[in-house]
Amino acid sequence: MALFLSLEAERMSRRARQLIDLLEPTVEALGYELVDLEFNSSARHGLLRLYIDGPEGITLDDCQAVSHQVSGVLDVEDPIKTEYDLEVSSPGLDRILRTLAHYEQFLGFAVNVRLKRPEQNRRKVSGVLHATDESSITLEVDGETMVFRRDNIEKTRLVPVYDA
Repeated sequence: MALFLSLEAERMSRRARQLIDLLEPTVEALGYELVDLEFNSSARHGLLRLYIDGPEGITLDDCQAVSHQVSGVLDVEDPIKTEYDLEVSSPGLDRILRTLAHYEQFLGFAVNVRLKRPEQNRRKVSGVLHATDESSITLEVDGETMVFRRDNIEKTRLVPVYDA
């Protein structure tokens, strides 16, 4: 069962990468950043969700503009052969960190990291992001410094900070 899940995760990762490569230029041409995307397929109906950000944040009008342009690209390129819904959203307070630039932008912030394979006997780690480069991230976890390979990171999310 674990092998099947690993292969399925790898396949979805490749599909997500292909969709990012296809859609990122369109989103950037509109003046936004494609922070991440999720594609969940099912036997009946799938969901493609894009997370975008901009210098002034994101409004409903921004989401509608991106949705309109991306829909056109998807209609022409037809990368998804099954029926699906398209959603465009802001990244939220618990935004995903995907690129080196994302990690660099949020140095000093608390993050939750989920690993593909356990490292240092852990698969889930929470800590403060202290350093990053192309190959790894460094977290402070309970006063201890821990380094994790970026190619083993399944997902990193910011821990939301709520102002009173």
